[in-house]
Amino acid sequence: MTGVLSLVLWLPAAGALVLLAVPRERVAALRVTALAVALLDLAAAVAAGAWIDPARAGTLQLVERVPWIPSIGISYHLGADGLSLPLVVLTALLVVLCVAYSWRVETRVKDYMILLLLLHTGLIGVFLAQDLFLFYVFWEVSLVPMYFLIGIWGGPRRGYAAMKFFLYTLAGSLAMLLAILVVYLHATPRTFDLVELVARRPLAQNLPLAVLAFWGFFLGFGVKVPLFPFHTWLPDAYAEAPTAGSVLLAGVLSKLGAYGFIRIVLPLLPDAFRQFAGLTAVLAVIGAVYGGFVALAQTDFKRMIAYSSVGHLGYVMLGVAAAAAAGGGAALGDAAGKALTGATLQMLAHGIITGALFLVAGVLADGQARTGNLTEFGGLWARVPVLSGVAVLAMLASLGLPGLMGFVAEFLIFLGAYQVFPALTVLALVGVVLTVAYFLWAIYRLFFGPLNARWAALPDLDGRERWVLAPLCGVMVVVGMYPGPLVAMINAAVTNILGLVR
Repeated sequence: MTGVLSLVLWLPAAGALVLLAVPRERVAALRVTALAVALLDLAAAVAAGAWIDPARAGTLQLVERVPWIPSIGISYHLGADGLSLPLVVLTALLVVLCVAYSWRVETRVKDYMILLLLLHTGLIGVFLAQDLFLFYVFWEVSLVPMYFLIGIWGGPRRGYAAMKFFLYTLAGSLAMLLAILVVYLHATPRTFDLVELVARRPLAQNLPLAVLAFWGFFLGFGVKVPLFPFHTWLPDAYAEAPTAGSVLLAGVLSKLGAYGFIRIVLPLLPDAFRQFAGLTAVLAVIGAVYGGFVALAQTDFKRMIAYSSVGHLGYVMLGVAAAAAAGGGAALGDAAGKALTGATLQMLAHGIITGALFLVAGVLADGQARTGNLTEFGGLWARVPVLSGVAVLAMLASLGLPGLMGFVAEFLIFLGAYQVFPALTVLALVGVVLTVAYFLWAIYRLFFGPLNARWAALPDLDGRERWVLAPLCGVMVVVGMYPGPLVAMINAAVTNILGLVR
């Protein structure tokens, strides 16, 4: 259906414009309007998924292409496939839940909701853009609202965390812009259209320039993942952001970098990526193990989840690196497909699971507990059984328990990566052991043992909080038990991308 992707993309921005006309003192109207817009956009994203032909999930569908600045080869080019569409739906779902959870925000509600909706448009735009100029515009658009969300509504060190996030991401974005310009200036005819650039590969015969462009993209996307050693902004941003900001940072923004590696670097610069795939895999494994060790030492719940994200995104990049190393060889083509499918599924699983964990942490820190210090809890299962059950389910899913969403993704990553990087894959399994350790330790400190007298009157999840967390729990279980359709859709898209690599 022509125009549905533009509807999904621009509906949140239109909603932000509507909110500008709502008086600040009408807090209820602001909240309801923002939630209605987010729900409509989720419905549009699901409808777009219904119009996608599963038999052609590997190719771009619902394509919209209009000349924008034709004199320099820029077009308004949107498209969705089995790689981008699940991430679009994930984004729309998490924004709905973040708006609903943020009912408790009392400070500058109008500004807060407008920034959430503008962030929504920026994130969706990155996943749908098929023009590198358009991609870069939406990439930058997603940076500004998050900076203000952290800087205004964040924790005690919000100014430091917001500035660190902004500077790291901006530096990476500038490197990416240089890489885009290198590719553009060597294309004949010059164009920013990603589909045409991948088909022509303007740097295929110039490996030194291809390597230069690769490192530009590597810095831009590596900071966003974040890949070790570019991860140092993450714990501060995740911990200091308001709960909705933490959910979107972990659930969606960190996926932009991995998506860029898969969508742009892998098919556009396959030879250069293959040359540095081993180094990428090493950094990914270091991040997976390092993140696990540091998470094990945390006493703050949000910082523990933040460092767990470093580890889980390390698995994602291990899968991407394995695909880059194996993609050009027919003998390892099957391994590349499994690793890349697993990496994409892990992006989705991490978004769902970590989103739920940050919401649980927010319920504790924003509610009557007013703390996220794990050492101050204990025995909560007897007092708040619903909150405890949700938290334990999410933690078990994150550590890779079979039957839940995280297991399938990690299994596919390790199955594919072992055939390409056997020693590194075995080392990455240390990170899995550490994940089990710190989540089981967190479960014990939070929910078992004697009940701390301070929490004798702590309330369980209220109705709104249950409705916010229920969809995430449902997705964890349903996809964990029946991952086939989602895996097939993703596999069709990554198989098409790997076919371009070969």
